[in-house]
Amino acid sequence: MRIHVDKIGSVTRNLRIRPEVTLTPDIVCQPGAVLAGRLVGEKSTYNQLEDVHGRLNRLHGGDIILGALGHRNALQGYVGVVPDSLKPGDRIHVLNMGGVMGRCVSHAPDVGAPFELEVLGQVLTFPDFGSRLGQPAFIQQGALPRGGDLPTCPVVYIAGTCMNAGKTHAACALVRRFRQAGLRVGGVKLTGVSLMRDVLAMRDDGAVAVADFTDAGIPTTNPATAVEGARAVFASLAGRNLDVIVAETGDGILGEYGVQAVLADPDLRGLGAAFLLCANDPVGVLGGVRELEAAYGIQVDVVTGPATDNAVGVAFVERATGIAGLNARTQAQALADFVLAKLQKDVEVGA
Repeated sequence: MRIHVDKIGSVTRNLRIRPEVTLTPDIVCQPGAVLAGRLVGEKSTYNQLEDVHGRLNRLHGGDIILGALGHRNALQGYVGVVPDSLKPGDRIHVLNMGGVMGRCVSHAPDVGAPFELEVLGQVLTFPDFGSRLGQPAFIQQGALPRGGDLPTCPVVYIAGTCMNAGKTHAACALVRRFRQAGLRVGGVKLTGVSLMRDVLAMRDDGAVAVADFTDAGIPTTNPATAVEGARAVFASLAGRNLDVIVAETGDGILGEYGVQAVLADPDLRGLGAAFLLCANDPVGVLGGVRELEAAYGIQVDVVTGPATDNAVGVAFVERATGIAGLNARTQAQALADFVLAKLQKDVEVGA
């Protein structure tokens, strides 16, 4: 069956799919399988889809969209799984704004129930010129190659206690100030659920090269995929003549997206020249600092996030941990300059 789709989720961007696609009813239920589906009903919240350019599109009932199968375990969002089997006419859900699809099993009250999706089929690709024999589409096709040399420039890791802890605010503050200091900056996101928004924000603030795990063919990271994906992402930036890379780990250090696996890998951890912890509250500060030290031997250099939104939080951070507390929104330059001082032996600042 050949159809025209209305909207294409950014999770499929590795394939550079056009709006006219051919579908097969034989669906391979694996993470990364690219499906077409028709939205059922309307939603007033969480009702947008990020396209392959990073633009958010409003969704409506009846829209035919493309996305990819994947799971999600969001504390403040949806929990969903990849079904064991699917056929046209089955109902699944849109689990995130990047177009990750699966069967929702739980959701947080603030986001409401997810969009329901009537499955139409799996997209076919036609890699052999002139051949009419299609192959089931997966986002692993066209992905970054696995392996390759890791970068030699210093990496600034940003980890958080959970989602919405201010990690991207911190990443952008660093990228912006590093660029102003004359550095060539790369920005990466290593774990999470597919969405271009965070790396595009880093690019907007001056990163000359960005990449994330979806570029490596992963719709949603987990402990089994996070390390290989992170290595591919870092390797893609290794030849870009960068002075520093800002690396955001999505979700939290005790979450289910594989942050622990990345931090536990000695090669990846060894890239880190500075470590930032983003925390929402004092308990998260204390627990995060202790967990990173106990589990990975990581000494946090600076704490940021909502726990540092005012003087009482900053005072707690410094009193309880002896670590500097600097807010990425209200003290962006001070935060970045603090990290620059930490990197002084590794980079040459031009301004």
